[in-house]
Amino acid sequence: MIKYLHTMIRVSDPQATVDFFKLIGLEETRRFDNEAGRFTLIFLAAPGQGDVAEVELTYNWPPEDGSAPEQYSGGRNFGHLAYRVDDIYATCQRLMDAGVTINRPPRDGHMAFVRSPDGISVELLQDGHLPPQEPWASMPNTGAW
Repeated sequence: MIKYLHTMIRVSDPQATVDFFKLIGLEETRRFDNEAGRFTLIFLAAPGQGDVAEVELTYNWPPEDGSAPEQYSGGRNFGHLAYRVDDIYATCQRLMDAGVTINRPPRDGHMAFVRSPDGISVELLQDGHLPPQEPWASMPNTGAW
C-alpha cells in the first residue's frame, strides 16, 4: 500500500506564505516548532483533505549568531503545486485584491498560474470549465510562471 502524504517547500516568511495559501482556500491543519533543530513545520490542506494531501511549509529559523538567514532560490526547478478551485475567476480576483500577481491569467476559464511569496509556482485549475470573461480573457501574462 502507498499513500501520498505531502509536498514540502522551504519558506522565508511563514506568515506571508500561510496567508497566500489561505487566499487560495487552504487551511492550516497543524504546526510544529522544533527548538533544538531551529525550524517550524506548518501543514496546509484543502478543506477536509488534511489526511489526503498536504503542503508542508518548512521555515528554518535565523541563525542564533545573528548571521543572515538562508535564502532560497530555484523554486521554478521544483515545478508547481496544483489546486482545483470552484471559481477560478473569484479565486484570482481574491489573490489580485491582496496584491498577488496573476502570472498566467485564466483567459480560457480553466487555468491560471500565480507564485507564492517564495516564488513557488502554483497552478489553479477550474473545476469544470467557465466561459472566458473579462478582464481575464484579454489580460497578458506577467513574469514567469
